[in-house]
Amino acid sequence: MAMAAGMLAAGAASAGEISLGEDGAPASFAERSPRYRIQSTDELEISFRFTPEFDQKLAVQPDGFISLLDVGDLEVAGMTVEGARSAIAGKYAAILNKPVITVKLTNFNKPQFIVGGEVGKPGKYELTGDVTLSDAVAIAGGFTPRARENEVLLFRRYSKEMVEVKKVNVKQAQHGKFGEDVRLRPGDSVFVPRSKVGEIDRFLSVTRLGLYFPLPGL
Repeated sequence: MAMAAGMLAAGAASAGEISLGEDGAPASFAERSPRYRIQSTDELEISFRFTPEFDQKLAVQPDGFISLLDVGDLEVAGMTVEGARSAIAGKYAAILNKPVITVKLTNFNKPQFIVGGEVGKPGKYELTGDVTLSDAVAIAGGFTPRARENEVLLFRRYSKEMVEVKKVNVKQAQHGKFGEDVRLRPGDSVFVPRSKVGEIDRFLSVTRLGLYFPLPGL
């Protein structure tokens, strides 16, 4: 369950960074920001234009923090690179006058997605190129005979603690009927049920993902 939750951190918004549409309502799946979000084990290169003695290369720790020279720890997991740059500049503003900082992501986790449930090969897969929901099912070995192709669940990170759930009729989407074949983003999780899916909340706690993805090592 911990790994399933961790996978959804890719492309995730941190707490307080809630995606809203123009009308102030929660953004749709299509509107959700696709920008890469920093994860543990990513490596950052931080450069100071006017004070190069503060230049540093850091790895994001398993708890999501980095240890900054002279100003202490900062949690950056879940931030975009620009968000991290702004947060780091804020930290150094305590000891430097208007620091001008550049942050580069020098090493990062390859984007991945999870497919579980009634597919031939449930597991975690690398997200390369433009992959739709039906593509993901095919990559995972296709539907089993018991799969409910009309009630596939797509989980996408909404905030640090929550995921958004979308029910998709993949069988019809493949033929352009009743909605498009959703394109995956890093950290998405797909679940193909065996039995009929009843009413499901639009938003679920990340801790509940283990109910859907009892995969080896997840």
